[in-house]
Amino acid sequence: MKLKLIFPSLGRLAATAVLALALTAPADARERAWVGAWAASQQVPEPRNTLPAGALTDATVRQIMRVTAGGPQIRIRLSNAFGTAPLRFSAVHVARPSAPGSAAIAPGGHAVTFNGQPGVTVPAGAEYVSDPVGFVVKPLESVAISFHLPEAPTVQTGHPGSRTTTFYAHGQHVAAADLPGAEKVVRWYQVSGIDVPAAPKSAAIVVFGDSITDGFGVGPDRNDRWPDALAERLQAAPATRHLSVLNQGIGGNRLLNDSLGPNALARFERDVLGQTGVRYVIILEGVNDLGTSTQDAPISPEAHARLTADMLGAYRQMVARGRARGLKVIGATILPFAGSFYKPTAANEADRQTLNAWIRAPGNFDAVIDFDAVMRDPAQPDRMKASVDSGDHLHPSLAGYRAMAAAVPLSLFKP
Repeated sequence: MKLKLIFPSLGRLAATAVLALALTAPADARERAWVGAWAASQQVPEPRNTLPAGALTDATVRQIMRVTAGGPQIRIRLSNAFGTAPLRFSAVHVARPSAPGSAAIAPGGHAVTFNGQPGVTVPAGAEYVSDPVGFVVKPLESVAISFHLPEAPTVQTGHPGSRTTTFYAHGQHVAAADLPGAEKVVRWYQVSGIDVPAAPKSAAIVVFGDSITDGFGVGPDRNDRWPDALAERLQAAPATRHLSVLNQGIGGNRLLNDSLGPNALARFERDVLGQTGVRYVIILEGVNDLGTSTQDAPISPEAHARLTADMLGAYRQMVARGRARGLKVIGATILPFAGSFYKPTAANEADRQTLNAWIRAPGNFDAVIDFDAVMRDPAQPDRMKASVDSGDHLHPSLAGYRAMAAAVPLSLFKP
């Protein structure tokens, strides 16, 4: 009887089918869809990047993030991913920063709510998404997020490679126009993402990697990482303005073992598959596995063969998991690193060539970006060209990061 009332023009079978489709439709088809506009991989900061004891007790933290997509609203993702106890955020506020490297914010900011409340307690190991905030943002615009913690987290969760100044001061000052006398650090804490409502065809590209992706060598508040330059290219082309870039690089990251942050396989679910509106992932990982394998002492030929086999297995795992979730999984070749502090040998270079040959082989990834071909010195293929080398022979220079971004074919991201 109810079906006849709800669907008066349909027969019972047709009405049942429509109702079943409605109930089984994905949540993002029934509710407003969102897409990630900014994100950062979370980890336990190493001791030198951990704030002093008591610094986050009764503290306001103000952080600046540049979004790569715009919209009429935003929502914020708070993170207690590595905390061992619930973490209370008593107030959260969003505004526009007045200037790079400054704690001052412009008028017109908004309080952020969670289930209609001004604060939220995030369980240990969890993340929490805010209510939508009526705060208009444009692509490539910076946002200032301020939050107040009554008590410090048991274990800090954050992203040490922010390349962006963060400010903290005692007391509740989330809506204050400035934070005079605030302490400064170049790190992010307890915020993992910013989303905007998805426009037609919107999608996020996750760039998954190590310090080369995280932007080692980029000065504070400059946004000169290669994913930043890629986002600028996408916004400059009308055909790709619907795409955002989420930088999920961690300095020192490895495929197989924890280092400065969880290993790539351990964080793939949260940092790639769990990102809002993700449709593409670019994987640039492996140089630290190769370098650390012989950093302390040479290893046997059998150990080299086992290392490359295990690394290829990790690539296969990520490709399979990404494809299963409908992502286009793009492999990026490993850059040369001869002359670096890793002191790679001919055997390390042979391992790199083995891995790159597999990455380039058709069918292993859904597409390939050949950064090795772009960055290597033709006269010494195991080294970076001087024009793109930061000088440490491992990380690109700012010109190198721009060259990497320019080498990404935008045709990879066709709907």
